[in-house]
Amino acid sequence: MTRLNVLLVLAVLASAMVLVHSQYESRRLFMALESANKDAHRLEIERDRLEVERRAQATPLRVEKIARQQLQMKTASPAITQYVSLSGKAPAPVAPAAVPSREAHP
Repeated sequence: MTRLNVLLVLAVLASAMVLVHSQYESRRLFMALESANKDAHRLEIERDRLEVERRAQATPLRVEKIARQQLQMKTASPAITQYVSLSGKAPAPVAPAAVPSREAHP
């Protein structure tokens, strides 16, 4: 009978150790999950902020301003357009059409 009692006590102790270990692992994994969720939320907010900033940087007015100021680009017009033909002959000159200038309207 005492052998059975000793065996049962050892089984209870082993079961208690396994239970404590599984609770510890559960808490550790829960903390890791919470940390990952917090990081995901932070990254989502950062992505949204960067998306708004990207949209603000890519407005047509800003792109045109940078093209004019930094790259010295001009709006294409028939007066400054050069036509190239594949045959090697120069095409007949085309009279410039009345194109409303964008520079006249600020």
